[in-house]
Amino acid sequence: MSAPAAPPLPPPTTKSAAKKEAKRLEKEAKLAAKAAKAAPGAAEKKAKAEKAKKDTDAGDAPSPFVNTTPKGAKKDMAQPMAAGYNPLAIEAAWYDWWCAQGFFKPEAAARYLPRGDAAARGVFVVPAPPPNVTGSLHIGHGLTTAIQDALVRWNRMLGRETLFAPGFDHAGISTQSVVEKRLYKTSGLTRHDLGREKFVDTVREWKDEYQAKITNQLHRLGGSYDWDRVAFTMNETLSKAVIETFCRLHEEGIIYRANRLVNWCVKLNTTLSNLEVEQKQLTGRTLLNVPGYDIKEKFEFGVITSFAYVIEGSDERIVVATTRPETMLGDTAIAVHPDDPRYKVRAPFQRRSSSQLTSTLQHLHGKFAVHPFLDRRLPIVTDSIIVDMEFGTGAVKITPAHDPNDYEVGMRHNLEFINILNDDGTFNANAGEHFKGMKRFHARVEVVKLLKEKGFFIETKDNPMQIPICRQVKSGDLIEPVLKPQWWVNCKPLAEEAMKRTRAGELLIQPKQSENEWYRWLEGIQDWIEGADQDINDGKNWVVGRTAEEAQQRAEALAAGRKFTLEQDEDVLDTWFSSGLWPFSIMGWPDNTSDFQRFYPASLLETGWDILFFWVARMVLLGIKLTGQMPFKEVYCHAMIRDAHGRKMSKSLGNVIDPIDVIQGQTLENLHAKLREGNLDEKEIAKATAGQKKDFPKGIPQCGTDALRFALCAYSGGGRDINLEILRVEGYRKFCNKIFNATKFAMLKLDESFVPEPTSKPTGKESLVEKWILHKLNIAAAEINTQLAERNFMNATTSAYNFWLYELCDVYIEAMKPMTDESAPIETRKSAQQTLYTCLDHGLRLLHPFMPFVTEELWQRLPRRPNDSTPSIMDTAFVFDAADKSFDLVFSALKTGRSLAASYNLQTEIQFFLNIQNDEEATLFESQLPTIVALTKGCKSAKVVRDLSEIPDGCGGAVVTPSIAVHTLVRGLVDLDVEIAKCDKKLDLARLNLQKVVKVESQADYAETVPENVRLANEEKRKTLEAEISTLELSKEMFTKLK
Repeated sequence: MSAPAAPPLPPPTTKSAAKKEAKRLEKEAKLAAKAAKAAPGAAEKKAKAEKAKKDTDAGDAPSPFVNTTPKGAKKDMAQPMAAGYNPLAIEAAWYDWWCAQGFFKPEAAARYLPRGDAAARGVFVVPAPPPNVTGSLHIGHGLTTAIQDALVRWNRMLGRETLFAPGFDHAGISTQSVVEKRLYKTSGLTRHDLGREKFVDTVREWKDEYQAKITNQLHRLGGSYDWDRVAFTMNETLSKAVIETFCRLHEEGIIYRANRLVNWCVKLNTTLSNLEVEQKQLTGRTLLNVPGYDIKEKFEFGVITSFAYVIEGSDERIVVATTRPETMLGDTAIAVHPDDPRYKVRAPFQRRSSSQLTSTLQHLHGKFAVHPFLDRRLPIVTDSIIVDMEFGTGAVKITPAHDPNDYEVGMRHNLEFINILNDDGTFNANAGEHFKGMKRFHARVEVVKLLKEKGFFIETKDNPMQIPICRQVKSGDLIEPVLKPQWWVNCKPLAEEAMKRTRAGELLIQPKQSENEWYRWLEGIQDWIEGADQDINDGKNWVVGRTAEEAQQRAEALAAGRKFTLEQDEDVLDTWFSSGLWPFSIMGWPDNTSDFQRFYPASLLETGWDILFFWVARMVLLGIKLTGQMPFKEVYCHAMIRDAHGRKMSKSLGNVIDPIDVIQGQTLENLHAKLREGNLDEKEIAKATAGQKKDFPKGIPQCGTDALRFALCAYSGGGRDINLEILRVEGYRKFCNKIFNATKFAMLKLDESFVPEPTSKPTGKESLVEKWILHKLNIAAAEINTQLAERNFMNATTSAYNFWLYELCDVYIEAMKPMTDESAPIETRKSAQQTLYTCLDHGLRLLHPFMPFVTEELWQRLPRRPNDSTPSIMDTAFVFDAADKSFDLVFSALKTGRSLAASYNLQTEIQFFLNIQNDEEATLFESQLPTIVALTKGCKSAKVVRDLSEIPDGCGGAVVTPSIAVHTLVRGLVDLDVEIAKCDKKLDLARLNLQKVVKVESQADYAETVPENVRLANEEKRKTLEAEISTLELSKEMFTKLK
């Protein structure tokens, strides 16, 4: 069936229109003739075109763009705009020019956005989380950069001195691990084969290579870092900060040395903090490969093995169970519950079938069991803490030197602590001659075998459990609890001070869920282990000094004339120790540098919620202790990026995405090839290859930096996870294309004679559609300012997107076409051009924090207003002229009034009474009453009242600010008893919140210890709550009178 014919066009109504219609018909006739001539070969050409389209890979980049702009020079804008949007061409050259011009430096604000002195401008400082030099950045780092740089660029456009401080983390053991893996994979050599000096050189080469790669990635992502201040955790300044911190905390007793259980990674030969250990969940019996063993060997996990110990001097047996049978070689006791009747009252011994062997062993308290393989007596102790009488036989084997819970039992009962494990994962002489030198999981198999041979084995059952794993980025090895002397940090007093200050308002943590976790974790904090390498002979006296000379002097004082040898500790500190000093060490601390004075504390620390305690807590605790201040005023925790299926990104799954691949596009073949650049084995490469083929069958399409940044910000709505779909990023590339084409079209409307007005302030003679689009621009600016201040990046990008797509492009640009036609009056045409220019200029500014490259390119093509010499869009003022504070105030009152009316279900005949307490605000609102009425659906009137007596009885009210309240008449429209009850409920809540604020303000040392900005915020909160209580009391009184 053929499609219905299109309706005929109406005849032209003017002479000009008739000419245009004639030209159109002539053009159509020529095209028809051309088509008829080409008809014989059309089918063949169509088939070839379709074949070519099928053969084209979506991941293939278009024809390579060649950047001809000299490095650091400004791109030539005299050339005509390209035919279409090409992100690689758009993004070329700008970053080098920005750096060369010093736009990223804090001083740029004073040059291009004068706001008086530095104090008036304010500062905004973000210490960028230093990426580890273990490898290239992934898409998660792209999210971090997108969010942080959006805030930095926005604050820069607000006129603040901004410092986005870049740096890199040496990542200690993690870097050593990846270098060792790479070395072995490429050459078959180990670090021992190379020797210490050569291996250190290899690590340095790796560090330099990957620091350069990461730097290039950050450039491509558009991060406006001050590269003159780049830091590295092992450079001289930061190393000085580490030494000072260790010495100072040791001198104060915060750092101490103790022989405790640590998490030992056999593969890396190092200790790990609890936070660096992952828990792998097993549902039952599972066979696993273990690093350091033959790939064909698999060992049994997820089971619990029961076996029996013989009671000394009898044939009685006591049954215990364990998930780690090999640890029985380190057992030094058996614990039972003191109230367990099975071990308390003498009764005859019973033996049952081998599969259900139990014993009613009575009166065993204080007796001993005999180890089946070793000459060792195991005391039977009573312990109500570790023993659950309802679980199994109620008897628990105790291995104090190899289990955290057993360690506590050993301390309570003064048991023997026997270490059976060497650092390399083999058993030592304490495990007995038979097991000496045997690897730990071979010993597991051997222990079960001997138990069976000697008749002590009972059974093995499935046991859902978690096993501790060294994070995959390190080794993936199973962690062993081992008793070792190490350096520890006493965290309790530091955590208490951190919680106190956080509750006082010195630190804002967002989202709220992360704040709740913050308190929960700090309340249960344990001491941190800070050593991270080799075991140490502790038969020594320890002295701590900032220099060798200071250590020598302290050793001499300690020796008191005796001879001594001074040796430096070969242990290394945990990498988090140096990164915990990051916000202030990069500013020059412990020296009181100008950067430390100007830029510390930082304004914001933005990071993933998963390292809130790995890193953020360390910075807060150490920052308060060492500098007396919170290291930053706010922590914003972004979501974790997962793939489109919701899976955690993993190299072995093939779903880890390099942001550069999204920016410039990547073929499937090249994605496969990049897998071989890492440390994956062949099995993992095969699995990852299949994953890539499934997720990216046509490769990754070229999206550009602007689309990627915008997409990542648009995903950020406060949730915990982001399921990233590349197709959505590609969709924002089309948005960039829309912006490019709209601006290109609009530029045609701004002819060569066009000169912008000196300011963007409207003349008052604009047409209705012009007023409408300027109003929409004003709203978009106000919304984005508010949303960025609230860290709601999803809504901020939505506001910018909606303005450009649905208001500027879909409405105004279409509506203005006849207004800019040659036949339109000159005044109409000029006004429409000025409005268009203002919308383009300020519309690009709204997008710039998210899309720095395309906005710079297009803004540079716009003519400048007279006397405007601003060199870059990043140095323009972000806020649209009309979107000032007074408008925000009116808008707040408007929203409060709408919400108030909605709460009473008022839809018509709405009457507002605005109680304004000062003259300036009263004058403002008098002028805006028509706007409030017009923009509130169903509003009949709005009136400013200066005295409460002017508010009619029967009104409900709500507070806007301490000096502004909105009331609306509800008399005869509501159930009075219900409304009085609502008032009571709201009053209770408001009074409770007021009590909390007053309690904080009433602290003895409040004025001295709480920063001025926090005190001012608390004062504003208190005044608002007091005003809210007064308003609610008035409403309740009015409703009561009407009863």
